[in-house]
Amino acid sequence: MVSKEFVLKAEIRKEQGKKHSAKLRQQDKIPAIIYGHKQEPQSIVLDLHDFTEGLHHGHKLLDIEIDGNKEKLLIKEVQYDYLGKKIIHADLIRVDLSETVEVKVRLVFKGTPAGASEGGILEEHLDSIEVECAVTDIPESIDVSVKGLKIDDSLHVRDIVLPDGIKFVTSPELLVIACHKPIEVAPVEEAEVVEEPTTPEVITERKPKEGEEKEAEKKE
Repeated sequence: MVSKEFVLKAEIRKEQGKKHSAKLRQQDKIPAIIYGHKQEPQSIVLDLHDFTEGLHHGHKLLDIEIDGNKEKLLIKEVQYDYLGKKIIHADLIRVDLSETVEVKVRLVFKGTPAGASEGGILEEHLDSIEVECAVTDIPESIDVSVKGLKIDDSLHVRDIVLPDGIKFVTSPELLVIACHKPIEVAPVEEAEVVEEPTTPEVITERKPKEGEEKEAEKKE
C-alpha cells in the first residue's frame, strides 16, 4: 500500500534551546526541522498527537502547512524519549514527487510457521528494512510470510518479496527472522543438606590446683 497524502499544520519555531524544547513537549508539541533541496534549514513546531497518529497509520510523506503554504516533506528520522515511547523530535526533508528516495519501511510478519507444530518459536532480528523507491511509491509496510518456516529455517533480506519499482538498500545478507526450538533450561536441583552429627560435649573434671590438693589431704 502506498502512503496517502497526510496534511499537518505547523508553526515556525522562533525560540531555540533545551528549555524551550522541554516547554513545547509539556504542551504536547514537538520541535522539528526541515532541510534539503539546498535551502536553509527551518525549525518548526508540530502537534504531537497528530504527528504520532500519522506515523501509526504508516504515513511517511507529509504535506506540512505553514502560514497557509504547503510543502511536501518526507519523515527522515524520529527521535523518542529514553523509554522509547514518546516522540521528542523529528527530522523532515523536502522532496519532489519525481524524486527517488531511501526510506526505512516496517516489516509485518504474516502467518503461523510450519515449525510451530513441533514447538518452534520465531525470533525476529529485523523489524524494518531500508529501501529505495520513488516518493510516490513509498509503502506503508512490507508483508513477510513466515508460513513455510520449519525448525532451523530462517529468512534473510534477500528472501523478502518487494513491490515493483522498489530496491533493497539494507544488505540482502542480513538475517530477518528464524524459527527454532526454545532453549531448554535444565532444572536446578536442590542440593541435599547433610547435617553432620553433633559431638556430645565432654565435661571433664577440673584438675585441682596445688593448694586445693593439700587442703583436701588435711580433710581426709
